[in-house]
Amino acid sequence: METSHQLIESFQADMQLRGYRPKTMLAYGRCVRNYVQFIDDESREFCELDAKRFLLHLVRDREASPAEHKMHAAAIKWFYEYTLGLPDVAARIPIPKVPQSLPEVLAGTEVDTLLQYVQPLKHRVIVVITYAAGLRIEESCTLRTTDLDSKRMIINVHLGKGGKDRCVMLSERLLVALREYWMLERPGLGFLFPGQRPGTHVHPDTVRESLRQAVLKCGLQKRVTPHILRHCFATHLLEAGTNLRVVQALLGHASIRSTVRYTRVSRELVASTKSPYDALGTEASNKTHG
Repeated sequence: METSHQLIESFQADMQLRGYRPKTMLAYGRCVRNYVQFIDDESREFCELDAKRFLLHLVRDREASPAEHKMHAAAIKWFYEYTLGLPDVAARIPIPKVPQSLPEVLAGTEVDTLLQYVQPLKHRVIVVITYAAGLRIEESCTLRTTDLDSKRMIINVHLGKGGKDRCVMLSERLLVALREYWMLERPGLGFLFPGQRPGTHVHPDTVRESLRQAVLKCGLQKRVTPHILRHCFATHLLEAGTNLRVVQALLGHASIRSTVRYTRVSRELVASTKSPYDALGTEASNKTHG
């Protein structure tokens, strides 16, 4: 029987061999480490009952949030299926449903005002790209100078979520901002937004903090994160009449169901949709239903 340390090392190696991103490996590794520690404390073997007892412990004793509960369940299922080689047990570990709630979306004028308050310039341009192209903050921070194609007006996003590449638009206004940034910062080859140490890029957390400070300075009474700006990108596109499949491709969603969530936020889209009641008795209604 492997020791706890050996099991966790095997789990991390299994994830790495299957090409999972470091962020996912770190999150899942923390969950499995919590589970292995719980099993050691209880002096039990790894079985279906132990997994369910641990998940109940999370909910009842630690009062874990639905999202934390779901992540632990997903990590443990993966652990049982691939590291322990028990796919039948993994299939019986339940994944909880997490209530889906999207944050309040900023109006275009609010986004425009907020962007002007983000400092320093490098962080502001990162935040602008996050909104202008709908990127995840990690994707914005890790862009390379060669990812920008001003001739075709696209940005190449490499190894996004799920390890997939995609292309997004490079807007005219964003290109102007990038050229101004280039003239002032001269990032050179490599990362478009280099960090303080050679060969590194700006850390997403430092950009998150700059955005938080900007929200305070401009007096915006809404919660704003880089990911909320990504929500704004999707919602504003839908309100402008962009096809849902196009928005899906731009966001890099594997399933259309992930993109459909944004239609719930778009109040303008709902308000602009005409009820069939308005057409009753009209010529258009007669042609459609006659």
